[in-house]
Amino acid sequence: MTAADPAFYRSRSLWLDRLDGDALTPRAPLGGPIDVDVAIVGAGYTGLWAAYYLRRADPGLRVAVLERHVAGFGASGRNGGWCLGFLPMDLERLARRAGHGPALALQREMFRTVDEVGRVAELEGVDCHFHKGGTLQLATTPVQLGRLHARVAQARRLGLGSADLDLLGPAEAAGRIRVPGLLGAVFSPHCAAIDPARLVRGLARTVERHGARLYEATPATGIRPGQVDTPHGRVRAEVVIRATEGYTPTLPGSHRTVAPLYSLMIATEPLAASTWAQVGWDGRETVAAGGHLFVYAQRTVDGRVAIGKRGAPYHFASRVRHGFERDDRIHDLTRDALGELLPVTAHARISHRWGGPLGIPRDWTPSVGLDRGSGLAWAGGYVGDGVAAANLAGRTLAELVTGADGELSGLPWVQHRSRRWEPEPLRWLGINAALRLAGSADAAERRTGRPARLRGRLLALVIRE
Repeated sequence: MTAADPAFYRSRSLWLDRLDGDALTPRAPLGGPIDVDVAIVGAGYTGLWAAYYLRRADPGLRVAVLERHVAGFGASGRNGGWCLGFLPMDLERLARRAGHGPALALQREMFRTVDEVGRVAELEGVDCHFHKGGTLQLATTPVQLGRLHARVAQARRLGLGSADLDLLGPAEAAGRIRVPGLLGAVFSPHCAAIDPARLVRGLARTVERHGARLYEATPATGIRPGQVDTPHGRVRAEVVIRATEGYTPTLPGSHRTVAPLYSLMIATEPLAASTWAQVGWDGRETVAAGGHLFVYAQRTVDGRVAIGKRGAPYHFASRVRHGFERDDRIHDLTRDALGELLPVTAHARISHRWGGPLGIPRDWTPSVGLDRGSGLAWAGGYVGDGVAAANLAGRTLAELVTGADGELSGLPWVQHRSRRWEPEPLRWLGINAALRLAGSADAAERRTGRPARLRGRLLALVIRE
């Protein structure tokens, strides 16, 4: 299969494979040099939301979105389908840097963003199977339960009440999903399960309908102030937005901006009603379980389990290749984790295996910003939590670019700049050492029943500021 073949795109994930009435044939590429007001590189959630809100704010703006493959080719068409109202960084650490009030304001805006995604999807006729059932983090060991207690305690210190994050006992948790050895769970209503490919492909059609131009099969070979270089011609623009997430290292001069770490997923065939009767999970909450290399899952609208797992290795020099999207070891471990979590699925057929790169900043802090002097803007570094965050980023970019007097541009992730990753081979050694440590820490905790002592010391290679 080649990149011009729709079957190539369908093979990227369950979600892309299930698209109905969408041929996934690339739109026409850029036909030659053009001048626009805003050029956006990347037709994933971030780029498309930015285009959408820019055109809504100013219908006269000339907006062009450039995409190497097709809209939704990257993480936006492959993720776990969690529209989650939380960001990956530690909010207490953010509060120490930016202040308690600004940190809480960012968190509250993220909560509202989940509903904003659902609102726009309904308004624009994007049927992305949006279901706001909330999210569960499960504990099946005393160590994991201790971490849930600590998470709730931190939330209370920040000013979040039980309506935002609540600790469930074993019986209450089992009333939502029946998992062997379940000791408790944390529940938050601020999450919706979605079909990510239906959302991103619907957004692409929506931004075109609102007047933005979308050029697929048009790779950006360089981003500079006032222009984007492509094989089909130069795009001149007052503002250039980089919205390339895990593919950012493929751009010249950007190989240390984020680290592309792969997250891999599998999906079962649709399960029988009798199987679901044993599992429960009628609320279709998104579910996370396990240790440091956790699994994340959703019950899809057609009755599958789509589940992913962290732990795939970082590839030297931040390489991003199609071959890295399949890793039999990680996919098999994910299958094993599914069997432990929901034993009644042990013999279910696995219909899809896939993966893709996440964008990991050096301090695990996503950001959005605009350098007014150069006209270069960016958003991303979501560490796998980008479905909702990209919407907030798109709204914020629209506010920054148009100069609107709004509250979003004052949130503490705006204009944040993570320091660059170390050069190779330090980057490869540090990240993979931390990943191995996380795996060994999980094994030690299962064996001893106690928190692994070395966790904080070596994982700081990856997550320290």
